[in-house]
Amino acid sequence: MTDLHPRREIDANDVAGFLRRHPEFLADFPDLAMNLKLPREQGASTSLASYQLEVLRDKTRALTRRLQELIEVAQENEQLMARVHGFTLSLMRAGSLGDTLSRVVATLTEDFHTDFVRMALFRSVEGFHADWLRVAARDANEWGTFAEFFSKREPLCGRINTDKIEFLFGQHAPQVRSAVLIPIRDRGLLAIGSHDPNRFHPGMGTMFLKLIADSVDVALGRFE
Repeated sequence: MTDLHPRREIDANDVAGFLRRHPEFLADFPDLAMNLKLPREQGASTSLASYQLEVLRDKTRALTRRLQELIEVAQENEQLMARVHGFTLSLMRAGSLGDTLSRVVATLTEDFHTDFVRMALFRSVEGFHADWLRVAARDANEWGTFAEFFSKREPLCGRINTDKIEFLFGQHAPQVRSAVLIPIRDRGLLAIGSHDPNRFHPGMGTMFLKLIADSVDVALGRFE
């Protein structure tokens, strides 16, 4: 009689799968466990218990490193939140629109350790001028390259288009290797530039940037 279901040879994957489904198997065959060669050092074999212990130690070390990384990120975020809070309080103490703008630039430069800060507004501030202030009407040609940016209403981070950088940073444009542009609702934008090409990048978080934008927007609105 022909065997309709011929047996196939058992391979290493079958053995591995069986052991995964029956982790207690080696406990029933201690002599087999003692003779197994485990992959640690070249040409060396060790006991199963020692191998398992070393694996657990490796996992513990990896988890410890990961925990330390998370703690460091949390500490950095805590410090950044404190600076954003101080930034907001500083704007609340401003006595005029010009003073508010000056505090925005000064605080971001000093407390956030930035290289270049620029404010670009749709409307001028009467009697106030500064080399870091750019003013152009909402329909001016200078804003042509910013149309998509303003439509998205989201911070733009990384290496920014040359036309944008030249308009915002003027003679310092060649020194700006990375930047972040933050829309300030219907008022304009806040631009921060850096000598470091990696200081601002597309994958960075924008929550704190949005908090800064909200603070600036409300602070400017006090003097309308």
